[in-house]
Amino acid sequence: MPAELRVDAAAPARRISARIAAIAESATLAVDAKAKALKAAGRPVIGFGAGEPDFPTPDYIVQAAIEAARQPKNHRYSPAAGLPELRSAVAEKTLRDSGYRVTADQVLVTNGGKQAVYESFATLLDPGDEVLVPTPFWTTYPEAIRLAGGVPVEVFAGPEQGYLVTVEQLEAARTPRTKVLLFVSPSNPTGAVYSPEQTREIGQWAAATGLWVVTDEIYEHLTYDGVPFTSIATAVPELADRMVILNGVAKTYAMTGWRVGWMIGPTDVIKAAANLQSHATSNVANVSQRAALAAVAGPLTAVDEMKVAFDRRRQAVVAALNAIPGVDCPTPHGAFYAYADVRALLGKELAGVRPATSAELAALILDKVEVAVVPGEAFGPSGYLRLSYALGDADLAEGVSRLQDFLGQAR
Repeated sequence: MPAELRVDAAAPARRISARIAAIAESATLAVDAKAKALKAAGRPVIGFGAGEPDFPTPDYIVQAAIEAARQPKNHRYSPAAGLPELRSAVAEKTLRDSGYRVTADQVLVTNGGKQAVYESFATLLDPGDEVLVPTPFWTTYPEAIRLAGGVPVEVFAGPEQGYLVTVEQLEAARTPRTKVLLFVSPSNPTGAVYSPEQTREIGQWAAATGLWVVTDEIYEHLTYDGVPFTSIATAVPELADRMVILNGVAKTYAMTGWRVGWMIGPTDVIKAAANLQSHATSNVANVSQRAALAAVAGPLTAVDEMKVAFDRRRQAVVAALNAIPGVDCPTPHGAFYAYADVRALLGKELAGVRPATSAELAALILDKVEVAVVPGEAFGPSGYLRLSYALGDADLAEGVSRLQDFLGQAR
C-alpha cells in the first residue's frame, strides 16, 4: 500500500470535531425538554425553565402569516439578508422605540435571536480575541463566542450589587486581546436593568477604550416599577461605528416559535454577516418574515397586556422565594426571570441528601417535588437558581408552594 494511503490503526478516529464537541448543551432548553418529557409521561411537573411567554401570538400577526402563506411569491427564495420591507420596518421600529436612527442596509434578518448572536461574534472575532461577558450570562453567549474562535472573559456581579457590573470591574478584566464588550439590559438570567447613568458610563468607557459593543435588547419592552430601558446605542452615539444591536420578535410579541431576529450594525459588518448567512441558512422563512413585519409595524398593545401579568407574577414569585429561609432573591426590574441566591442552602440536608452545588439542588428539586428550575452553573458560578415567571398563574402558585414546602425543610 502506498505510504500516503496508510491508516494508523492505533490512532483513535474522531467522529465529532473538537470544535463542536466542546459546545455545551443549552441548559435552559435541556431543562425545558426534560420537564416536558416528564409531563408527557404523566408526571405533574411544573417548569420554570424556559424563557417563553405563555401567551399566544396576537391574532393580527397570525392573520398576516395566513395571508402570506397564500401568496406564491412567499413560496420562493428571497434575499438572504431579509425582505427589504421588513429590514425597513425594523429600522423604523428602532427609531420609534430607541430613538436610534439606522437605515435598512444596516439590518440583517436572522433565524431567531440566536443566529444573530452567533453571526455577530463570527463576523467580529478572530481566534483568540476576548469578549467581556458580564456574569451571570445567558447560556448561549459564551458558546457562540467560543464557536466563533473567541475567548469569553467572565466579569461577575453578584446579588450584593444587583447583578450589575461596574466600569471598574470591566477595566480590571480588559487586556490587549479584548475586542468586544457584551452588554445586556434587561438581563437574562437575572432581570437586572442598568440605569441610564450606568449605561452611559459603561458605553463611554467602551468608546474611550476602542472596544466594540454587542448589545442584546430583546427584552427592551419588559421593564417594571417605572424603570426605563436605555439603549446604549442612544446613550453613547459615538459608539455607532463599533456597535451591533441584537433583537427580535420572540419576547415582545410572544413569537418564540416563529424564529425571527435581527442584528443592526455598520454596513460593512452587516454585509459580511449576510454573506455568512447566505451560505449557512439563506433567507428566514418568508411567512415568518411577513408575520414579523406585521408585528414590528403594529402597536405594542400585546406586550403592554402581557406586562400586567408578568408584573403580577414577578411580585408573587419574588415574595414567595424570599419567604424561604436561606433564599435571597433580589427584585428583578426587567425581562421575566427571578434569579435566586441559594448559596445558604448548599450543604444542608434535604430529603436525606446534602447538595453541594446548585446543579445538585436543582436535580433534587425536580426529583422530589417535580419542579424544574435552571441551576446557576448554566449562567456562571454555582449557588443560584433561575426561575422564569412566564408561565400561568396557577402553575406559578403551585410551583413556588412546592418549593417553599421542600426547601423549608433544609437543616
